[in-house]
Amino acid sequence: MASLHFCGECNNLLYPKADQQRRTMVYACRICTHSEVGDNSCVYRNDLLTVTKEQVGVTNDLGVDPSLAHSNMTCPKCGHEDAVFFQDQSKRKETRMILFFVCTKCNNSFMDPSLAEGGAIPDDIEQS
Repeated sequence: MASLHFCGECNNLLYPKADQQRRTMVYACRICTHSEVGDNSCVYRNDLLTVTKEQVGVTNDLGVDPSLAHSNMTCPKCGHEDAVFFQDQSKRKETRMILFFVCTKCNNSFMDPSLAEGGAIPDDIEQS
């Protein structure tokens, strides 16, 4: 486990640095000349823990795309009853399949309104 090291002479933070002569990692002060040999070979560790939510993404001109299937889903914005739909592109095992709809009249992006009843719509999906 990496920890912060402080200079024994001026109490400033010590930074990891490669010592070419000794061929080892040292912690060196940037203010004074103090340095000490590092006991840990791990200089930097970046642990990523991201939780991604479903996002509609770019939906320009999807209403006129002939390769997408059509549905009679009613648009919550304009009331038109024709929309194309596509599946969420995230490939996570722990989530269910999400269908996004795009109105062919007003290009509004939305999800199935019945999902909203169970609280299943993520916060970052814009509902109109």
